[in-house]
Amino acid sequence: MLLLNSVAENCLSDKCTIAINRTECVERLDNIPPDVLRQREAKWLDMLNSWDKWMAKKHKKVKLRCQKGIPPSLRGRAWLYLSGGKVKKEQNQGKFQELDSQPGDPKWLDVIERDLHRQFPFHEMFVSRGGHGQQDLFRVLKAYTLHRPEEGYCQAQAPIAAVLLMHMPAEDAFWGLVQICEKYLPGYYSAGLEAIQLDGEILFALLKRVAPVAHRHLKKYKIDPILYMTEWFMCAFSRTLPWASVLRMWDMFFCEGVKIVFRVGLVLLKCMLGSQEKLKACQGQYETMELLRSIEPRYMQEAFLVQEVSPTHIHLSFGTCMH
Repeated sequence: MLLLNSVAENCLSDKCTIAINRTECVERLDNIPPDVLRQREAKWLDMLNSWDKWMAKKHKKVKLRCQKGIPPSLRGRAWLYLSGGKVKKEQNQGKFQELDSQPGDPKWLDVIERDLHRQFPFHEMFVSRGGHGQQDLFRVLKAYTLHRPEEGYCQAQAPIAAVLLMHMPAEDAFWGLVQICEKYLPGYYSAGLEAIQLDGEILFALLKRVAPVAHRHLKKYKIDPILYMTEWFMCAFSRTLPWASVLRMWDMFFCEGVKIVFRVGLVLLKCMLGSQEKLKACQGQYETMELLRSIEPRYMQEAFLVQEVSPTHIHLSFGTCMH
């Protein structure tokens, strides 16, 4: 357990500070005609205003629209609805305010405080120490430690909460974080990392079917999944992919669940290690890890990933192995 915790801490250390330029955190809309964007917004507004009906009778249509991309103006609201955070918030009115007013456990507060400046430091929300973005991030993370004191705080929760805060107020971001930690990625942020280790084993088993060449290579050099997938999965790729790709993956993640995270991981592994030609340059554990730390940009681009993670490209049924 100590080894696993050490791996996670290294993956999420200050050396890995998220250095995304503020311009990268603004979604590019110039490739979407304005009239198309307005039409999508109208469709999403109709869905959000009749959400229960759509989820009960037209879930496939909701899924398709998430795959096409949620309009930026409605993304925060849509994420909260898709995740069930809206229902949680309504069922627990005043809960966030109650947690927010409490002092919190100093053991966690010190760690959270040290992590605030590491989250998207070039984004205007988080660029200033003590600015409103860092203050809200502190509030959300502190509230979660009070909500789940047995779990406390994990560094991977900070970038998750930061992305949520870019799209919604602090109270909504708190409930979004609760849903990610309890519904989408349960056990990921608990001491011991048993859940992430188990999902690493599942990922490796799936890789054998999707990209046997990559699977054999990783097995040959005894490269455990926890070494390369911890940050990917625990941060839901928010520290790995270009910003536009993060948003599109999260749109699908909130709709379809953790299988989207698995699919992205499989696509990246297959693209980087899936052919003998690519493996000629990384004959060893160190060389392989360096390759996975510097994924080719073309494999992380929005259009490529959206296409590749679709079920028609990943020829697998995830239903039997996803929690």
